[in-house]
Amino acid sequence: MSKQFKKVQEDFICEMCGTKVSGNGYTNHCPECLTSKHVDINPGDRACDCHGLMPAVGLDTKNGEFILVQRCQKCGFVRRNKIWENDSQKAIRAIMNNTLPEYIEELKKINNN
Repeated sequence: MSKQFKKVQEDFICEMCGTKVSGNGYTNHCPECLTSKHVDINPGDRACDCHGLMPAVGLDTKNGEFILVQRCQKCGFVRRNKIWENDSQKAIRAIMNNTLPEYIEELKKINNN
């Protein structure tokens, strides 16, 4: 199976924190809480039946840049994603400080989720 990227531009409401997200075709996670949804086998194909939420569980580095590490709550699949410039610096710091769950709870209250 090819790992060819398929650009899919979609707006969505984050199921984790309730943030309204405007997708740009490369958006693969909520920029506020850094949670993704397990919907792809290959980027953009929407061929995965799992549909579990994939919160950030850590950070890695590649070529001197941070990479987001996410784990599916339903099946345990781990994916690494690029951090984008519009991703919340507060959320990234919360990952570093092991306080991301508390930060997400604050977002839920703000978004009435």
